[in-house]
Amino acid sequence: MKKYSSKRSIQILAHLLRQYGISDVVISPGSRNAPLAIHFSEVDGFNCYSIVDERSAAFVGLGMAMSEKKPVAITCTSGSAAANYYPAVTEAFYRNIPMLILTADRPTDYVDIFDGQTIRQNHLFQQHSYGDFQMVEDSKENAEELNFDIIKKAIELCFEKQGPVHINIPLEEPLYHLVSEIPTFPTVEKTIRTKEYEIPSNLVADWNTSKRIMILVGTRDYSAELESQLSQLVKNHSAVVLSEVNSNLYHEKFFRHIDRYIYNFTEEDYKTYAPDLLITVGQNVVSKKVKQFLRSAHPKQHWHLDEVWQPDTYLALTEKIEVKPEAFFSKLLKMISLEPRPYFNLWDVLRDKKDARHEQYLNLVEFSDFYFFNKTSQTIPENYNVHFSNSSAIRYAQLFDYGKRRIYCNRGTSGIDGSTSTAMGFAIKNPNPTVLITGDLSFFYDINGLWNQYIPPFVRIIIFNNGEGNIFKIIPGPGNANPNTLDEFIATRHHKNAELLAKHFGFSYSKVDDEATLDRVLENFFKADMQPKILEVNTAGKSNASVLKSYFSFVKDN
Repeated sequence: MKKYSSKRSIQILAHLLRQYGISDVVISPGSRNAPLAIHFSEVDGFNCYSIVDERSAAFVGLGMAMSEKKPVAITCTSGSAAANYYPAVTEAFYRNIPMLILTADRPTDYVDIFDGQTIRQNHLFQQHSYGDFQMVEDSKENAEELNFDIIKKAIELCFEKQGPVHINIPLEEPLYHLVSEIPTFPTVEKTIRTKEYEIPSNLVADWNTSKRIMILVGTRDYSAELESQLSQLVKNHSAVVLSEVNSNLYHEKFFRHIDRYIYNFTEEDYKTYAPDLLITVGQNVVSKKVKQFLRSAHPKQHWHLDEVWQPDTYLALTEKIEVKPEAFFSKLLKMISLEPRPYFNLWDVLRDKKDARHEQYLNLVEFSDFYFFNKTSQTIPENYNVHFSNSSAIRYAQLFDYGKRRIYCNRGTSGIDGSTSTAMGFAIKNPNPTVLITGDLSFFYDINGLWNQYIPPFVRIIIFNNGEGNIFKIIPGPGNANPNTLDEFIATRHHKNAELLAKHFGFSYSKVDDEATLDRVLENFFKADMQPKILEVNTAGKSNASVLKSYFSFVKDN
């Protein structure tokens, strides 16, 4: 016989989640949130997942929401458990990934009287959420009506903003009083708002009169519609489209390797290749060089297309266009001239030259992180979703072609902390297999991402272990520190490997430390197996930073 929580607030919460189609709930263990855990796990229509570590659990929920493209609920007990959600909440906030954060709490009059596991949870995520709501205890007057309205507003805001929304839930004892039946609640009338947009005539005129139009696409999910729209612009050479591997756009005339082309730009190059009209789409870009370029270029106009975010990243923003890019370009394409512009040919000549140098360098490079990324980009099966950890992993990825594979990386806050957990959450909900390509520090930082009983057997993790945070040997600045300080406190050199961790968490494990072994192991690594797999590529002791710096010097030479 099923047993449900007797708390009306939790019954109403579950009813409304079902009404809006929110079915996935990531639950971390605890007593204060036991009414939620019991109720969600018993009510038909919910998929519940138990993840012990709240920091990891929130990233798992993030990955699920990325995969499903709809809100996922996460719930935990009171106190520091809720605070552990914060890294994933900030990532969801800056990426517009919908998450409903359900934190159980002590009754409101318990705050700041030194009761156990009690902190100031109300508005805990206020700086990085699209809404903070607090339900009322069942014993309060009109609690049922108030909570119905509070939950409805929170869920609809989560859908509208496509980002994290927090509901704090004070719960009085008893927590474990159960019932065998739950009442019938009314069907909710949904009032989620949608935006209408019409292009101002002056923007059409500005497009038609601009001679150097650049469209820069940052981090975003794949969109066949946007890809088709931008393809029309580059087919006629009407605009230059710069994108990154995590922009998930595919056309032979898109410029998909920004740093390959502009890494060694001089001040004179900034002027030569500068746009007069810059249109930006999506969120964070990985390339620091493109930010430097466009901030120095001072385009006359900069339009940014996004429903929520309108950042002045390049210090030239003139138009905040609060609409989906697909809706904007569908209207724009019907109104503008698609005449070719010499500006495209200018960039095309640059690309041909740099791409040729890139291919030449590939024939020279020895076993290293650079060699590893080139090899894996050619080996990953086409049906795989590819997740990259942050720091050097996503930067290396920008230099290589991954075809039409879907690419993901936590670029909202660009932290290394939840890359594994995010990829595992994504893999749980996606029908296609997932591979995570991660650096050693990112992997070891998020070990609890593997403490997850739902990881499918077709998951693959490849760790390139260079024995340190090698990014600090690549970027300018850290090298000014004394070598001992750099190695111990910044690059954090180590001698750890993942073999015992793989065994502990039920992964098969392989290790390679030369190119011949890597080539041989990769042939079988992606084949079906009864358990997920970890491949550790040991590049410690290799001159990884020097190889990458040599690459950019080589590409620069004419």
